[in-house]
Amino acid sequence: EVQLVESGGGLVQAGGSLRLSCAASGFTFDDYAIGWVRPAPGKEREGISCVSSSDGSTYYADSVKGRFTISSDNAKNTVYLQMNSLKPEDTAVYYCAAPNHCGSSYYYRWGQGTQVTVSS
Repeated sequence: EVQLVESGGGLVQAGGSLRLSCAASGFTFDDYAIGWVRPAPGKEREGISCVSSSDGSTYYADSVKGRFTISSDNAKNTVYLQMNSLKPEDTAVYYCAAPNHCGSSYYYRWGQGTQVTVSS
């Protein structure tokens, strides 16, 4: 069974940084897509970033482009989200989730979420 476990959330001041981790198990880690999703105003959720092992491609929503970086360590079966220049509007529960492919709005597995709070 595919399992995703997030860690690394917390409280940070605006302009600060956090790194989220998503430890994955139960699937072939060299053939995957894993993304980060958060609730968004006016939307059910926003897929903010995704990484695909098939071609190493990455995806970023406009709201985080240039500030967030997704990466993966296949040896550790872990995907990371480095978040820099954080803004109060980045405050949310961040979920690690597995889509069929990056760009898909369907996620077949979710982690439990980790809270990120950015103070002004």
